[in-house]
Amino acid sequence: MLIDFFFALRSARLPVTIPEYLGLLEAIKAGLIGPSMEEFYHLARMSLVKNETHFDKFDRAFSTYFGGKIAAVDLTKEIPLEWLRKQLERELSAEERAAIEAMGWDKLMDRIKELLEEQKERHEGGNKWIGTGGTSPFGAHGYNPQGIRIGQDKSRNRSAVKVWDKREFKDYDDGVELNTRSIKVALRRLRKFARQGAAEELALDDTIHATAAAGGMLDIKMVPERHNNVKVLLLMDVGGTMDDHIHRVEEMFSAAKSEFKHLDFYYFHNCVYDFMWKNNHRRFSEKIPTWDIIRKYNKDYKLIFVGDATMSPYEILQPGGSVEYNNEEAGAEWVQRLTHAFPHHAWINPEPAGVWQYRQSVGIMQQLVGNRMFPLSLQGLESAMRLLSK
Repeated sequence: MLIDFFFALRSARLPVTIPEYLGLLEAIKAGLIGPSMEEFYHLARMSLVKNETHFDKFDRAFSTYFGGKIAAVDLTKEIPLEWLRKQLERELSAEERAAIEAMGWDKLMDRIKELLEEQKERHEGGNKWIGTGGTSPFGAHGYNPQGIRIGQDKSRNRSAVKVWDKREFKDYDDGVELNTRSIKVALRRLRKFARQGAAEELALDDTIHATAAAGGMLDIKMVPERHNNVKVLLLMDVGGTMDDHIHRVEEMFSAAKSEFKHLDFYYFHNCVYDFMWKNNHRRFSEKIPTWDIIRKYNKDYKLIFVGDATMSPYEILQPGGSVEYNNEEAGAEWVQRLTHAFPHHAWINPEPAGVWQYRQSVGIMQQLVGNRMFPLSLQGLESAMRLLSK
């Protein structure tokens, strides 16, 4: 079985080798793990994957081969997991949904604190307690237009104010093979060539004029090679609703990496706050303060946000509105600081422009970036690059 597993990893384009595979067999033979699929998963990943950028490919290949994905859930709030076990997927009628009244932010946070102190057992299907399948603003697999999602594997209505699950997000793969060169062509509108470095390229016109002036004696003239001198700072939303757009964003990321010599990138989730990160597997241990990013790069950098801007308005406008931690300043403050620090900026949205008007958070973000939001389409990219090149 493990031989087939090895070939399944190779089929998924993971650079696993025979010595690494033999090392895994030796570790199993030595009894380093028990008869647990989760322990085998961690041992196999440690033995066979030597680069963190391949973790997501390994997870997908492992899940496909063994028919299930091993995922460790780590709740940042100590709520008994047995309360939140999925028992029911409740679908409400339009009338029932309209009857549910959304709480304001302050009331929402005060109410969940009270419930955590009062509730002593698991609850299902109601409208008050923390549980599953009900209309309470707190819990999993139910419905409420605004609430706190707890212990649920993924978003259903995408209207939660705070998610108290620690999740792992996938780094965008800049090596993905493009199906079309059109994205590269669109990005090439943002080009500014300059001659830099040693004189290594023949200046044909200058050589002809110099040779003629020397009475026919060859006089070779050289110039530095031309390079694209544009500097790009790429800030990319990852996780959550962006999971729907991974492939298209990867194509854009790969094209940008090949087109721009001076490109640096960072990740954020939903909205920019006081820190970002370079590696999603270490996003809590290797935080990069946003102030440091603003100070590090000059105003000549072109700032490009990539995100669907689909979130609760609280996440943009409210201190403490982040779905993952209590941010001291609202996300809107940080977006404005970035756009002021980098006058040449644009926002690329992978959501179709036709749905923007139905999402309040998209309208708010459009205003914050000065209506410089463009769809992730060829026409949208060309318009964004044209704007940034001015």
